[in-house]
Amino acid sequence: MSSILKYLRSPRRVPGRDKESHSKEQGGEASSQMQTCCIKDGCTHICLPMRLLGLVECRNGKREARATSTRITRLNFVKSTANSVFPNTHFTDHESLPSLPEVFSNFMAIYPQYGETQQVDHYRNSEYYHLHSHVCFDYYGFSLFSHAQMHSSLASSSTDPLVSGLLQPPFFNISYKSASLKSQVQSNDQNNVLESAIRKRIMHFLNILDGEYSMVCTANRTTAFRLLAESYPFQATKGLLSVYDYESEAMTAMTESAQRKGAKVMTASFSWPSLRIHSDRLMEKLRKRRRKRRGLFVFPLQSRITGARYPYIWMSVAKQYGWQVVLDACGLGPKDLDTLGLSLIQPDFIICSFFKVFGENPSGFAGLFVKNSSIGSLESSTIARSIGIVSIVPARKLSQLTDDYSGTDMDAHSSKNQFEEDDIETNSSFSGPIPGQIYSGSLTMDNMVGDSASGEKQKQVRISEQGESSKVQQEKEESSYGIGEIECEYSEQAENIKANSGADQGLEFLCRGLDHADSLGLLLISTRLRCITNWLVTALMKLRHPHSDSVHSLVRIYGPRIKFDRGPALAFNVFDWKGEKIEPVLVQKLADRSNVSLGCGFLNNICFSNKYEDDKNRVLERRDCERALARNKNKENIDMGITVIHASLGFLTNFEDAYRLWTFVAKFLDADFVEKERWRYMALNQKMIEV
Repeated sequence: MSSILKYLRSPRRVPGRDKESHSKEQGGEASSQMQTCCIKDGCTHICLPMRLLGLVECRNGKREARATSTRITRLNFVKSTANSVFPNTHFTDHESLPSLPEVFSNFMAIYPQYGETQQVDHYRNSEYYHLHSHVCFDYYGFSLFSHAQMHSSLASSSTDPLVSGLLQPPFFNISYKSASLKSQVQSNDQNNVLESAIRKRIMHFLNILDGEYSMVCTANRTTAFRLLAESYPFQATKGLLSVYDYESEAMTAMTESAQRKGAKVMTASFSWPSLRIHSDRLMEKLRKRRRKRRGLFVFPLQSRITGARYPYIWMSVAKQYGWQVVLDACGLGPKDLDTLGLSLIQPDFIICSFFKVFGENPSGFAGLFVKNSSIGSLESSTIARSIGIVSIVPARKLSQLTDDYSGTDMDAHSSKNQFEEDDIETNSSFSGPIPGQIYSGSLTMDNMVGDSASGEKQKQVRISEQGESSKVQQEKEESSYGIGEIECEYSEQAENIKANSGADQGLEFLCRGLDHADSLGLLLISTRLRCITNWLVTALMKLRHPHSDSVHSLVRIYGPRIKFDRGPALAFNVFDWKGEKIEPVLVQKLADRSNVSLGCGFLNNICFSNKYEDDKNRVLERRDCERALARNKNKENIDMGITVIHASLGFLTNFEDAYRLWTFVAKFLDADFVEKERWRYMALNQKMIEV
C-alpha cells in the first residue's frame, strides 16, 4: 500500500530552515510567535513555526472531526435501513404485501432526506409523463432530451421545418464516416454546426475542458471500445488490464482487437461474496510488466451490474506504473463525474454513452474523449477507418429516407464498412413504449424496414442469452412522421445539407435531459438514489418462501447489500421453494409482461477464498451459449460465472418504481406462479414461453 500512500499529501519542508537557523531561533533570537518544534512524519523530520503548527493541528483536528462525523452518518444510515425497513418481518405471500401509500409513509419516516428531492418528481410529472405506465430498469448512460421536449419539437417541426425535408433539433441522425481515430481527433472538425453544438453541451455537462480533451462520436459503446483498441499500439505496449465483474460486450470487443495485435490481456479479480476488487492481485498485475509504457488500464469506477463502487485511487496507481487509463463512464450517474476531479486524475481516455429519451427513445451515440497530450500514443489504422466514427446530422423525414435508400444500397454500405454483428450495442434493449410518431431504428437493415414481431422475439431471445441485454422493443408503429433515428450511411447530398443547413453558427443546442440533471446536482441525485436502492435491497431480502429455512430465500443479492456508498444498481436472482434458481431470462420476460423492464448479465472473474469453497461449487455455472462457444475454441476454457438479473436506477426513478419491482418479484412466492403465467399466455393465443 506504500504506492497508494504516496499520493496522500505530506507537509512541505519550510525553505531556508537548516539546523543552524533552527538553533538560533531556539536560542531566543526570534519572537515567540516564530518558535518551532519538530513534527515527525514517518522517518521525516519537518520544522515548522509554532504559529503554522497550530494551524496544522487545527486543520488536522477539523479533518478528523469531519471524518468521524462522516463515519457516524454512514453507520447510522446502514443501521436505520437494516432496523427500520419492515423490522422483524418476512413476507411469505405476495397478497399480504402492504399497500403503496402505507409503504411510502414508512419509507419517508426512515429517509426524511428523500423529501428534499421533490424537484425530480416535478420534472418527471411534467416532462417524462410516459414513465407512469412503464418501469425502466434497463437504461444506462446519459439522457439528452426530455419526453415533452421531443414531442413538442415534433409538432413544431411538422409545420416549420428548419430546412426543407429536415426536422429541427432535438431530432438528429448519425452518419458514418471513414476516418481513423487519430486523424479525427487532430482535425477537430468544426464545420458541422449541429455536432459542434451537441459536443460543446456534453463537455460542459461532464465538466470536461475543451482545451484538455477532444471528443469523437461513435455509433455506440462497443464501437468506441473497438475503435480505441484498433488505434492503440498494442504491438509495442503489449498490455491490456480491465476491471469488470461482469461480461461486458464492449470489453470483449476491445479484448479481441488487442489480442489480434499481440497484447497480453489481464483482468482484475473480485472477492466473493462482496465482489470487491481483490487488491493484492490487482496491484500485482499493475506492476507486473516492466515497461515504460505498459498498455491500457480500463477502469469503470463502479459496476453497472452489481452497483459496487471502486476507489478512484486505482487510476493514479496505474498511471504511476506506466499504464494509460481508460475511464468507462457509461455506467455512472448523470453527475457522478463531478466527484472525480478530472483535473487531478486526468484519465487518458473517457468513454460515455448518450441516448435521446429515458424510457422511450434509446437511439443515440457514444462519446470517446481523448486527452490532447495522449493523442501521440495513437496510431493510424486502416481497420479503424471502417469501425464506426459518426457525424451527428439533422434528421430527415421518413419519406426522404424511403426515397433515397433501398435495401441494396444499405447492404452495400454495410459491407463497405465491414460492420460486424458485435458492433451492434446489445448491452441493453432500452425497453419502453415507443410512440407512433417516432420510432428508434438500429444499425441493421432489418430494423430500418421494420421486423415482424416474431423476428424481434427471436432476436430478443438471442440477445438475452448473451447476458448483457434486456427486452428488445417488439412493437413499432409507422406513421407519416416516423423517423429512422439511426441510419447505416448518409448520401453525399445529406453530408452537404448537414454543414450548410442555414443554422446559426452560434447554435446552442437545448438538451433538457442534461439540463434537469444539472439543475438537481450530484448531492440531491445521490441522496435520492441511495434511499431508493438501499430500501429495495432490504425489501427484496425480506421475501421468504413459506415453510422453508433461510437457505431457501426467494431472492439472493450479489455484491454490496445495504451500503451508504453503493451504486444505484443491483444484481439478484430468484429461487423457487426448492432452492433452485429460476432462469433469469424467464424472470425478465415475465417482468416485461408486468411493464417492468430488467436486464440480464453474467458475473465473472470471481475468486473464492478457502472459507467459501463450498459456495464456489454451488453458485458458479458454465457459460454455454452459442456466443461463448464461438469465442472459445476449447470448450473447457469457457468462463465460469453467474447469470443474474440486474436493475439499474436512474435519477428519474421514483419510489413507486422500486415498489412495483418488489411486488412483481414477490409473485414468485406463489409456487404455481410460473405455471399460471404459462397457461395464461397460451389462453391469449400467443407464443408460449418455454420453461
